[in-house]
Amino acid sequence: MTVETSPVLDENDALRLLEHGSFEIEGRLVDASNTTLRAFLTLDGVTARCVYKPVRGERPLWDFPDGTLAGREVSAYLVSRETGWDLVPPTVLRDGPLGEGACQLWIDEPEDGEALVGFVPAYELPAGWFRIAAARDDDGTAYALAHADDPRLARLTVFDAVINNADRKGGHVLMGEGGRVYGVDHGVCFNVDDKLRTVLWGWTRKRLPDEAVETLVSLEKALGGGLGERLAPHLTAAEIGRTRKRVSALLSTRRFPDPPEDWPAVPWPPI
Repeated sequence: MTVETSPVLDENDALRLLEHGSFEIEGRLVDASNTTLRAFLTLDGVTARCVYKPVRGERPLWDFPDGTLAGREVSAYLVSRETGWDLVPPTVLRDGPLGEGACQLWIDEPEDGEALVGFVPAYELPAGWFRIAAARDDDGTAYALAHADDPRLARLTVFDAVINNADRKGGHVLMGEGGRVYGVDHGVCFNVDDKLRTVLWGWTRKRLPDEAVETLVSLEKALGGGLGERLAPHLTAAEIGRTRKRVSALLSTRRFPDPPEDWPAVPWPPI
């Protein structure tokens, strides 16, 4: 089977394929905590891979309402699209072989793609990287959890602060073709309570780039208008309102957020 991956499809074609393509399940991603399937979608002779997360496969969580994670995945895409940063692959809510669920375009990472987040030898931190946390392997060798000082990751950090991402692991940061950075796995976002947990703390207290400020100004207005309306089928009014308040808070300080003091700042596992 010939597979056309995300770099081939423009966004509108990808959304049409995701919404209307016929499914062929390829297999399950066994490391995921919720049912996560990789599948082929085919429409009008075009085939591409997707990630399909059926609502019925969502594990109940104490701090998120049951059956809402797929809608949060879609909401993250809608916010990403509004920013113009396109950090989240095209994502829709649709019916599938196991019922309604989130369906997201699969991102193939090039074999020679650069790594921007990970564990590195503690005493060999790459130039231009931020050290986030210390670690040791089973043999006692020291490592550092670190990430690059890269504007693509800085955008993702601002985005995560807006959507209140409770689980930005290093493995949720993908490098696509052409050096494009994507964030995936946004089921535990948009909580009304502060939940931000991420491995991208390198810019703590630093000033936001002017580009980010301009984007946040536009996003604040959109959340009170058309974007808020598009989010309404997936989030509560309180969750949309809190998202707008988080944008306002970022604009007030014009600085990257601080790590929390009353809950873990880094998700586990971090990668």
